[in-house]
Amino acid sequence: MGCGGFTCLKNALCALNVVYMLVGLLLIGVAAWGKEFGIVSSITIIGGVIAIGVFLLLIAIVGLIGAANHHQVMLFLYMVILFLVFLFQFGVSCSCLALNESQQEKLLNATWASMTNQTKEELEKQLNCCGLFNDTNIHKEFSTCHAECTQSNKCQICGDLMLKHAGEALKILGGVGLFFSFTEILGVWLAVRYRNQKDPRANPSAFL
Repeated sequence: MGCGGFTCLKNALCALNVVYMLVGLLLIGVAAWGKEFGIVSSITIIGGVIAIGVFLLLIAIVGLIGAANHHQVMLFLYMVILFLVFLFQFGVSCSCLALNESQQEKLLNATWASMTNQTKEELEKQLNCCGLFNDTNIHKEFSTCHAECTQSNKCQICGDLMLKHAGEALKILGGVGLFFSFTEILGVWLAVRYRNQKDPRANPSAFL
């Protein structure tokens, strides 16, 4: 049977969802490992990564079961969810690639303002810096900073440090996001083709 046939499409869809499952498990494992070894202690960040991993894992399970059983309803649900995820991820990835330095600074300001004091302290300790940018609040932030650099009074500003690497990080994030978004549209295309294939083992008069 050709590559566009029933068996080939089924195997390709199953293989793609196995990859999604592995990525989902990897995200959950990395978040748990980071928490266990104290690399990341923010509950919000860890919870977000685990939620993404679980969501990807559930989508992959739905797709895998739908592909294995040629289940029309599950395949349709899989197609719709994956297409919505593709639209969201494609938009976010393009935004990451399009952000200039002033927009990155605004984003850092908004993110810093939404952080709890505990998260700010942990970030300052990890980066060995104080405050976000050189503004009216910088003296207050330096006075409450707990980084090691305060002992020598040679602290850098956290915002400047983060901006140095933000452009490169956003490009990597946007590139990886675009890559995965195209695998998602591939999954939608495979599901559409496979869903419209006739199962050679099924009863010809049965719909599901």
